[in-house]
Amino acid sequence: MAAFVPGLAFAAAIGSGLMAGLFFVFSVCVMRALSRLPAEQGIAAMNAINVAIQNPLFLVAFMGTAILGLALIVAAFIMGERGSYLLAAGGLAYLVGTFLVTVIFNVPLNDALAAARGEAAAALWQQRYLTDWVRWNHVRTIASIGALALFVLGLARS
Repeated sequence: MAAFVPGLAFAAAIGSGLMAGLFFVFSVCVMRALSRLPAEQGIAAMNAINVAIQNPLFLVAFMGTAILGLALIVAAFIMGERGSYLLAAGGLAYLVGTFLVTVIFNVPLNDALAAARGEAAAALWQQRYLTDWVRWNHVRTIASIGALALFVLGLARS
């Protein structure tokens, strides 16, 4: 198992970096741009993004990194070697701060936005989506960057 850990950690670092970049772009410009549009246009654009993002490349990066993070947590407790606990911390940061936050907070808001119509959609957009969804996206951004840093540090100490 020890022979596979550096490769798993390298792949997890790449995946975390990809997710950090995606979430960062949403936090610093995409959501700001969408918030400047009339509500119905911002909603339509966000719904289109939420459909388009569900593709194999995104799912490999997002889900694959979660699986790699879990594998690194398990490996750390089995091996207990120098650097392995940093890799486990990276896996935990990604699983909790990126994967679970997405599943528990961002996806339900995406689903609610897709289902809402008319004034209810505009109210959801203005009152919750542009605040709550964005706030949780900031959490995902920070968690993904933290996971990336921990994976790199763990690799350096392995």
